[in-house]
Amino acid sequence: MSLQNASTKLTHFIIGGFDTVKRPVAVGVVMLITYLLAVTGSLVNIIFIVSDKQLHKPMYLLICNLAVVDILYTSSATPTMIAVLLAGVNTISYVECLIQMCVFQLGSTMEMFSLTIMAFDRLIAIIYPLQYHSYLTNTRIMVLTYILWIVASSFSASLPATVVPLPHCTLRLRYAFCDAASVLRTTCVDPEKYFNQGASRLFFLLFFTFVFICLSYCGILFFVKLSSNNDRMKMGSTLVSHLICVICLYCPIFIFAILTRFGVVLTLEERQGLSIGTILGPSLVNPFVYCLRTKEIKNKIFKILRKANRAR
Repeated sequence: MSLQNASTKLTHFIIGGFDTVKRPVAVGVVMLITYLLAVTGSLVNIIFIVSDKQLHKPMYLLICNLAVVDILYTSSATPTMIAVLLAGVNTISYVECLIQMCVFQLGSTMEMFSLTIMAFDRLIAIIYPLQYHSYLTNTRIMVLTYILWIVASSFSASLPATVVPLPHCTLRLRYAFCDAASVLRTTCVDPEKYFNQGASRLFFLLFFTFVFICLSYCGILFFVKLSSNNDRMKMGSTLVSHLICVICLYCPIFIFAILTRFGVVLTLEERQGLSIGTILGPSLVNPFVYCLRTKEIKNKIFKILRKANRAR
């Protein structure tokens, strides 16, 4: 009998994924430190870019957007996992679970979209340096970014429309936070059909974004061959930051997809590890990459540090 047919209405879920008796507290501490560093780094980027009018340029607006996405993405699931590991809070309300599922989907989709639009920005900047600011104005970048947020939100909104009508047969989530897979496994229906639909959407997003990024790199590399050595150095430095972020986001996803494709059955702990790496890895790396490898932001940080030393 489904829980929703029972006398008590479904009000919460029990979070699984971790051993509630022998919680890996050390993992929780590491996750907490990593989460705080990731959020702090992203906030620093946002504050610097918003407060400095000289940084109100297309590339920095996209870096600011990526920082917002990083905070959204890592905050969608990490606090829940930290609460389970450090405080033993292993329940989440039904409504909160649905919200977390949607926000996590929105964040993961926007991570891919953000890196894709940044690849497009670098492509135009390198191939058409003189026309760059006329092709990609702040207004056009903002409009394009809003469109991507709307598209990503439409993907996210389809999840509760799928899950809410389904009856639930168990309160226990298989994984450590509310993603679509764990919530669907609590229902009384065969989730395979919904998993296939989700896999199709994920394949479309991965294929579209990753292929577009690769094609952008191919176009840039072709152009680099025709450029001088000095220009090649500048272009290479510009691309390295973006390439690091792309690797951090896509590598865990592809590793999981390849292992699954070849029939490798992952344990719950291994799956959890990949999930944590996929969420925390990009959110930690992205802000520090753009802090340390973007000259204007790096100079601003060093300027603040020098003032702090003089004040002592």
